[in-house]
Amino acid sequence: MGFMNKQVFRCGFSLLLAFGLAFGLTFGSIPPANALTQQQKLVSEVWRIVNRSYLDETFNHQNWTEVRQKAFKSPLGNDQEAYKVIQNMLKSLDDPFTRFLDPEQYRSLQVNTSGELTGVGLQIALNPQTGILEVITPIEGSPAEKAGLRPRDRILQIEGTSTANLTLDEAAARMRGQAGTVVTLLIGREGEADKEIILVRDRIELNPVVADLRLSPQGTPIGYIRLTQFNANAPMELAHAIHTLKQKSAAAYILDLRNNPGGLLQAGIEVARQWLDEGTIVYTVNRQGIQGDFEAYGQALTEAPLVILVNQGTASASEILAGALQDNGRAQLVGETTFGKGLIQSLFELSDGSGLAVTIAKYETPNHRDINKLGIKPDIVIPQEPISREQIGTAADGQYQAAMELLSKNLVVAGS
Repeated sequence: MGFMNKQVFRCGFSLLLAFGLAFGLTFGSIPPANALTQQQKLVSEVWRIVNRSYLDETFNHQNWTEVRQKAFKSPLGNDQEAYKVIQNMLKSLDDPFTRFLDPEQYRSLQVNTSGELTGVGLQIALNPQTGILEVITPIEGSPAEKAGLRPRDRILQIEGTSTANLTLDEAAARMRGQAGTVVTLLIGREGEADKEIILVRDRIELNPVVADLRLSPQGTPIGYIRLTQFNANAPMELAHAIHTLKQKSAAAYILDLRNNPGGLLQAGIEVARQWLDEGTIVYTVNRQGIQGDFEAYGQALTEAPLVILVNQGTASASEILAGALQDNGRAQLVGETTFGKGLIQSLFELSDGSGLAVTIAKYETPNHRDINKLGIKPDIVIPQEPISREQIGTAADGQYQAAMELLSKNLVVAGS
């Protein structure tokens, strides 16, 4: 996990700069810094980070200094009261991705991006248009996947409690727990009656890469790689997969990003560099409008033709990768329009061991497409009903079959 100054740039929930207000402002009845309690210091620490880094310089059209003054008028006698005040302060920004994580939640998030977790195996997000808690994707082999949960399913209740007023992390915390314990969810699905699903929590290994060599109908060797999330191991594992498939004489590749909810921004950039010799991968735009950019350099691991599979569960860092390779003409996209999360969060470790995720920037593809809430449209649109894990990459998988057909046709044309 790439920490820089106690920050991690994240593009996910599946889960990413200016000084804002002038110096020298007065803060009403706020005590001097040396007189603050530990809880007051924590509230002040969060306020300063948001004040310095948050993408929206209007702070959701409110006076951010007054928000701090109001917070200090609330009871701050213990950690839980401080946490509640911080959560209310952040809630006023109306941004589900800017959120506070208590020490346990922060540790859990670090474990998630490092490769292992305990729970039901759901990548979740608040729908940016409706505010409803939704499934981005179940993790492969998890209790959630085995129970038949699908991308875009709505999580209406957790253990009988409505999710309407829960933050993303509160909902995640209610679903986490020791392996072997049970949690009950009420699920809403388009065109179906709401249904209750009982899940048994388990330990979930997060191996992000599945790869093997396939043969096209014409007998051409095609490397098939499925990348399930962008954790810290993803670039190394993907490079190993490409190297192995090259040794087996793969003439082309299918990169399957369906139901990949994203993860670490840097991992997405490093994976893009494995496919590109040169070119812009992504632009980042902060609240001052300043654009940073990440470039490809050096030699790609392979120049062979590439098709990327995407769907509604393809989100965040996955969209950065798909957009980079589409705009640079390196790959063709097949499937359905992606999720549409174009915001970047930075993760800050706080003084008491808790964490703060703050939306610090948005990103644009190399052709300056802002995909937030819009997603990326594939070159070839192939709608598909949900299929089981066992059907992925088989004759029952129409999107995979379309990718195989497209590559076969291109290879025949190239060969002639």
